[in-house]
Amino acid sequence: MVSSSATTVQQYLKELEPEKRKVIKTVRQLIRNNLPKGIKETMDWGMINYEIPLKDYPITYNKKPLSVMSLAAQKQHFALYLHGVYCDDELFASFSIDAIKEVGKLDMGKSCLRFRRLADFPVETVTKVITTITPKVYIACYERFK
Repeated sequence: MVSSSATTVQQYLKELEPEKRKVIKTVRQLIRNNLPKGIKETMDWGMINYEIPLKDYPITYNKKPLSVMSLAAQKQHFALYLHGVYCDDELFASFSIDAIKEVGKLDMGKSCLRFRRLADFPVETVTKVITTITPKVYIACYERFK
């Protein structure tokens, strides 16, 4: 996994090659346009991170904000880590089915959606997940598994 030492999103974007920057900026805008209230954009883990601030939920195993999703340009692909998808088997199943219907295939690990170009990115399916995983939903999931 490629990790950045950038401390701001703007620094991260500047260090990307122009084509990768374009893809990341497009997906980032989709996320920002649909991000539930209470989730903040930061740089963490070497990626653009979307998290529930410690002031809103301070009881985490690593003393860091709860990461709901992360976005990164990797060496051979782009990755959107949808941490909330693995909290719910039904959500994961419907996400998988919907993404395949939308773009014809799915390259995904437990929570990492990998894509090589925007044409492979399931915009509608990801939008549904972003709007579904609110801080309340994610905290409930976190508390079930901690």
